[in-house]
Amino acid sequence: MRTFKRICVYGGSSNHTDPMWPAAASALGTTLATRGIGIVFGGGRVGMMGAVADAALAAGGEVIGVIPEKLQDLELGHTDCTELHVVDSMHSRKRMMADLSDGFIAMPGGWGTMEEIMEVTTWSQLNDHLKPVGLLNTGGYWDHLIAWAAQACEVGFLRAPHRDMLCSDADAVTLLDAMTTVDIPRIEDWIASP
Repeated sequence: MRTFKRICVYGGSSNHTDPMWPAAASALGTTLATRGIGIVFGGGRVGMMGAVADAALAAGGEVIGVIPEKLQDLELGHTDCTELHVVDSMHSRKRMMADLSDGFIAMPGGWGTMEEIMEVTTWSQLNDHLKPVGLLNTGGYWDHLIAWAAQACEVGFLRAPHRDMLCSDADAVTLLDAMTTVDIPRIEDWIASP
């Protein structure tokens, strides 16, 4: 069973969404902080990112932001973080966030959130890290991605153990519990098989 010192949390930066989305982000931030799990996030003060960070900080949690200079220059950085790292590029941001974390959770978001969660899932599949990946499936937001993974498995582009290593739940506590025990297949066990 895994334990987590820090979880990397991805999520949208829009402030123009249904209030249920930031409420779910706040619940996740509070849950992580009360469990003694720090948050690593994209460093923004807006949208889902700001909501998860604000809630974790309010509950006494550690919050580490990693933001590119370009976004910091637009005054989008969350200035109340425990630590705020300003980096030179999105690539540097993603690598630092991954290096500081023991697992990953994607809240609802847009292109960036989708790209980030797909990248760390691929890194897990290839054993570049052995850290679990989860989807906070508030309001069924990730249902289409979950269905895509099932279809990819059905037609042979994704193996069942790789489909199953992506945890998903609408409840933050249940999601975290699943992430503590999920199996991440070792590359040696599948890469050479037809």
